[in-house]
Amino acid sequence: MNISEAVPLLLTFAVICLSFIMSFELLWKSRNLPPGPTPLPLLGNLLQISNGDLVKSLLKLSEKYGEVFTFYFGSRPYIMVTGYKSVKEVLVDRGDDFLARGDVPAFDVYYKNFGVAFTNNIERWRELRRFTLSTLRDFGMGKKSMEEHIQEEAQCLVAELKKTKESFFDPKVCLCKPPCNIIFTIMFGNRHDYMDEELLIVMSWIHETFFIMSSIWGKIYDMFPGIMNFMPGRHQETFRYMKKLMLYVEKRVEMNKKTLDLNNPRDYVDAFLIKMEKEKMNPKTEFHLTNLVTSTLQIFFAGVETISTTITYSLLLLLKYPDILAKVHKEIDQVIGRDRTPKVQDRHQMPFTEAVIHEVQRFIELLPLGVPRKTTRDIMYRGYSIPKHTNVFTVLSSVLKDPTCFPYPNEFNPKNFLDKNGEFQKNDAFMPLASGKRICVGEALVRMELFLFLVNILQNFNLKSAVPPEELDITPEVSGFGNIRKPYKISFVPR
Repeated sequence: MNISEAVPLLLTFAVICLSFIMSFELLWKSRNLPPGPTPLPLLGNLLQISNGDLVKSLLKLSEKYGEVFTFYFGSRPYIMVTGYKSVKEVLVDRGDDFLARGDVPAFDVYYKNFGVAFTNNIERWRELRRFTLSTLRDFGMGKKSMEEHIQEEAQCLVAELKKTKESFFDPKVCLCKPPCNIIFTIMFGNRHDYMDEELLIVMSWIHETFFIMSSIWGKIYDMFPGIMNFMPGRHQETFRYMKKLMLYVEKRVEMNKKTLDLNNPRDYVDAFLIKMEKEKMNPKTEFHLTNLVTSTLQIFFAGVETISTTITYSLLLLLKYPDILAKVHKEIDQVIGRDRTPKVQDRHQMPFTEAVIHEVQRFIELLPLGVPRKTTRDIMYRGYSIPKHTNVFTVLSSVLKDPTCFPYPNEFNPKNFLDKNGEFQKNDAFMPLASGKRICVGEALVRMELFLFLVNILQNFNLKSAVPPEELDITPEVSGFGNIRKPYKISFVPR
């Protein structure tokens, strides 16, 4: 046998050996984990994903293996937790056992375990979260001053929509500008004109990153990051956008440094820089430039995409269900009228509108898998031995559509949040942004923005679809890290 004949045999033998070793390793790792589909070497449970729909495939697997099961992303096992009771146990009842952030490879490439949202270092997370919550409150989150700022931005949005002169257009870009400006003001101390190039380009980077991460490219990368780093594809665009966003934040931090007044912080970046100065002699401080840049970008990213996607989806659903839109219009006219500026306190007198806003968030499942967690120690869970640093996904979609918690789990119906008298009623299973200690730091801001922006729009405009309601497709265009709606066109007709 010559060398040219021997090489293919040797390669085949090497692949077989490698597959055997990895199979053995996978079986060894899974021996004390919850049950789940048998993983293949290298591929993990890739073949269990039907038609590229990860969320539906996981929910189907939960019917077979139970509310808690193991699923392999490539060679990495993730514990999948479904259903309200099980998810609540992980996020709330035993929250400290699952407090670390899980692997998100597409983000981890740039965040590298730093920042308030994506670190699995518990002490780092505690310090940064405590500081962030305190600082956001100092700059108005949950207060009257922030409400007034959102009201002003809402009026700018109304003026912008009037300029469209009832033409049909995709509202994505237009509706992204107000929440982006709110975050700009909190983080960097200024807002932008709606035609400002800087505003538009930063918005596009954020949206494209979120879209690609939620697409099939993002799913494949999360399963095989080591291989996909060297493969062409749209996932590579994510890295380019993330790099641009990191450089942009670094530039804004440098701008703040040049005009910093240690006694008069103007925004989140200023407050962080002042904290850095106070702790510059502490070698173990978490207040350094890396955590400043990554935390700022993580808050900025979440604040823009969460609100803009929810509002654009809200309008699509209201176009799809004009009877619900009519009831919201009626309630706005009765409680606020068409001249007075809407206030946050109005929602206490607007049970139907409040129910609709909650139902939108429940129905669209913005983050269907949630953001992964990791166990902080070796634990026993549901009779299984879960090692420290095991990845855990709390499948929020399974909670938001749990039939034991919502009477109409699979349809868009505000009655999911109304009692028999038509009054708004809270539901503990409502956790669109997770729950427990690691819930989104801007949750209060999200609630305020959604109400004020949406009510201002509906107070001033009738909504008109470019196609009949029955032709509108309300299923997501992509569903993975996030659910992103399909493109649609809308006309805003002054009332």
